[in-house]
Amino acid sequence: MKKVLIIGAGGIGSHLIPCLSRTEQYELTVFDPDIVETKNITYQNFSKNDVGMHKVNALAQRYNLDPNPYFVLADQQLKGYDLVVCCADNLAIRQTLYRTDVNWLDLRAQGRNGLLVCYKEKKSVLSMLNVGPDGSFSCQGDSWDGGTQSIHFTHVAIAGMGAQWIQRWFAGEDVKNNIQLSI
Repeated sequence: MKKVLIIGAGGIGSHLIPCLSRTEQYELTVFDPDIVETKNITYQNFSKNDVGMHKVNALAQRYNLDPNPYFVLADQQLKGYDLVVCCADNLAIRQTLYRTDVNWLDLRAQGRNGLLVCYKEKKSVLSMLNVGPDGSFSCQGDSWDGGTQSIHFTHVAIAGMGAQWIQRWFAGEDVKNNIQLSI
């Protein structure tokens, strides 16, 4: 079994986990301190019964994973995995990840735009991706009003593309350093 660490169990991570779990090829460890809120149900892989639970614990009830309802705060937490996948919605964890020597994949979505980028990408490209305002972002983008009419699903597409990239990478096939998606 391949050991995969997933950071973030929200918009992207909650859809990536079932894709990887179904194959039974991966030992999944998932870190996310967030709690399921009612607003998450419309675009994340949660139900009304999950509201109030830690996201990782709710997903662990359905999928085979090691849930960790904590932040990743140190480089040491990223060691010991065959691949680290960032599905988190903040820049600080990406900055930590990009400076490590571990094999990693970063999956991002905001509104109608998505990005998959990996550890093999040129440092100059990575430095451009590591700037911006501090804080967290939503897969739904700044213009989302919380309603179902204006909801975006680019995060689901990025989760599927990430699952495909992971499958191909572990199979030893050539994979792209980055994939951009704009719908």
